[in-house]
Amino acid sequence: MIKVDRRILKTQEALKKAVIELMAVKNFDDITIQDIANKANVNRGTIYLHYQDKYDLLDQIMETHINELKEMDTWACQMEWADALVPYFEYFEKNYLLFSTMLAASKGTPSSFRTRLLAYFMEGFKGEIDKESGKNAELTEDVMLQYAGTAYVGVIEWWIRNGMPYSPQVMATQVGTLLERSFNR
Repeated sequence: MIKVDRRILKTQEALKKAVIELMAVKNFDDITIQDIANKANVNRGTIYLHYQDKYDLLDQIMETHINELKEMDTWACQMEWADALVPYFEYFEKNYLLFSTMLAASKGTPSSFRTRLLAYFMEGFKGEIDKESGKNAELTEDVMLQYAGTAYVGVIEWWIRNGMPYSPQVMATQVGTLLERSFNR
């Protein structure tokens, strides 16, 4: 494994943080490379050493967070819903600025983050559907996945937009109960 210079990592993190902070107050289309450079306290050229443009930077931010969520999957799928969802809601809480910014369509944020998040959760729910017995026997998998994924992302959006009125543990319990009922697990 190739070791990445800490200075490079520090610069990339500063650039990512700058974009997220700028998106919290400014429409993404209105953010310039110079704005990002100023906020991150780097030279404009430094951005181009790491990213093609601001869209590439935004794409890398999205990809990083989706990948971090995927890392939680390896053990979460073996747990009860409520217990498995706690780390996710803690992650959303820890990264509140990112999720509140990326899920706020009113700021001109590209909807691709919501789309990626939805696709990620739908893929994760595939193994959870019990179609062999009970109330789900007559339902098609694609409708169930769309329903559960959209509901889950919608609840995350609601929770974040409303200032996280409940703790991650309460949210995990509530959403876990709803998903368990939906999937008949």
